Amino acid sequence: MKSFDHDSPVPPRMLRDMDAMEKPREKAMRYGLDSLTDTELMAIIFATGIKGKSVIDLCREILDDNDGHLSLVAKMSVDQFCHQYKGIGPVKAITMLAALKLGERTQVDAEGLSMQQPITSADKAYKLMRGKFQWARHEEFWVMYLNRGGKPLKSERVSQGGTGATVVDVKIIVRQALMLGADSVILFHNHPSGTLRPSGNDDSLTQKIKNACALMDITVHDHIIVTDTSFYSYSEHNRL
Repeated sequence: MKSFDHDSPVPPRMLRDMDAMEKPREKAMRYGLDSLTDTELMAIIFATGIKGKSVIDLCREILDDNDGHLSLVAKMSVDQFCHQYKGIGPVKAITMLAALKLGERTQVDAEGLSMQQPITSADKAYKLMRGKFQWARHEEFWVMYLNRGGKPLKSERVSQGGTGATVVDVKIIVRQALMLGADSVILFHNHPSGTLRPSGNDDSLTQKIKNACALMDITVHDHIIVTDTSFYSYSEHNRL
């Protein structure tokens, strides 16, 4: 159970003691929201700290407890949040978790709008799909099905596994493509380890799916490996 040490020999630095341009709201007004750190954005949502701890220190500690991952914070229930952080009541907890949920839905909405446009590059495909892997700590395999004009018909997870591999049933991919009337597909999977280098298994699976789809006149446009910060495109590296 998390508790805060109110007897710390170093007094917390309160917002009232900060220079105007250091304060999150003033900084956002002057430089825009993109200039704020996750800690500062959380501080704006919380508005105030708790007894003996400034809102900045409180938010920094919450992020540190979760290795800097907002996704881990978002997975908490209200009860878990209040239990782990003594001094935070249900109102503050709900406010924070609601903001994180709204951000998640914003990402889904943005993906929906992007689905209306043709996929013309690996970068565009990656930007559309990276949110699917944002919270994943295990390997997942997704397929984007496209019509003749290159517009996405549907994106679907076909497999998920451990931290190092996932098993993919090629028949599922081909069957879904036929049911949707897809003309082509783009394959995606993530590497939780962060490496962008395709494995031998990645290569063999790519070829297996490509061969199976070719029998039904379905084109595999690309296989994109996703990490937290970047991507690898088989097509851009002339691996297809």
